[in-house]
Amino acid sequence: MTKTEPPTDSIRRDQDLPDQSLDVTGLKCPLPVLKARKALSGMAAGTVLEVLATDPAATLDFRHFSKQSGHELLLSEAEGEVLRFLLRRAG
Repeated sequence: MTKTEPPTDSIRRDQDLPDQSLDVTGLKCPLPVLKARKALSGMAAGTVLEVLATDPAATLDFRHFSKQSGHELLLSEAEGEVLRFLLRRAG
């Protein structure tokens, strides 16, 4: 029997420990994306930004932002009313 390695993906194993975190809970569209864009602009290529938001529109907004900006949307999840996004800075 051969041993196989688990599949790798673009999410780092320490995905719960992003390089920087941004709490935009309570803010409405377009502020969560605008604040994330500003935070990412000051980060090095390949680093990961965690964004916590409560605006339901943020899920679609971050998906579109990722496609337009080239930053990789690694994770989009909800826990209760809080939405969590992980974005990898394009380089």
